[in-house]
Formats: sequence, C-alpha cells, structure tokens
Amino acid sequence: MASNPRNGRPYRDLCARQRALGLPCWVCGQDINYALKGLEAQRSRWAFTLDHLIPLSRGGSLLDPANARSAHRRCNSARGNRAGTTAPLRSSRRW
Repeated sequence: MASNPRNGRPYRDLCARQRALGLPCWVCGQDINYALKGLEAQRSRWAFTLDHLIPLSRGGSLLDPANARSAHRRCNSARGNRAGTTAPLRSSRRW
C-alpha cells in the first residue's frame, strides 16, 4: 500500500522552503500570517498553505517548486481545482 506523499520529507521540505520566502497570498494578494503554527494554523483561515498553480487533479506536480504557491487556507480551499486562476472566486448565477 502506497503512503501519502504529503507526509514525506520532500513535501515537507518544499513547504518549508515556500514558507521561508514569506510571500503574500498569490490568490488575493494579502499578507499571510506565517506566525501561526500547529493546531492554531489548522484552524485559522489566514494561515499558510501550499497551493499548486496547476492542481494535482489536473496533472500538476506535487513536488515541483515551479508549481508551488503560498496561499491562505481559505483562498486555497475556495479556488478548488481551477488551474492557474486568480480571478474572483464567485460563482455565476447565469445558467
């Protein structure tokens, strides 16, 4: 049985390198609270998460630094698996 690649050292190292850059959220452009750690970071919508420009579900690479972006947890979740978009995250009511 294969293990979760997000629990491995290469993924943790990529997250640490991206966090060390201290960049703002690539989706909304606002500052990220990098001071949040552990359980506090898991509960905060403003904490750092590693986002992928090309989502993994669309063929993006998990460990490619060129695909890695800093994002707020809420922005990353709201963007979902839309590839490479920073457009407003609202759904259209026109069908």
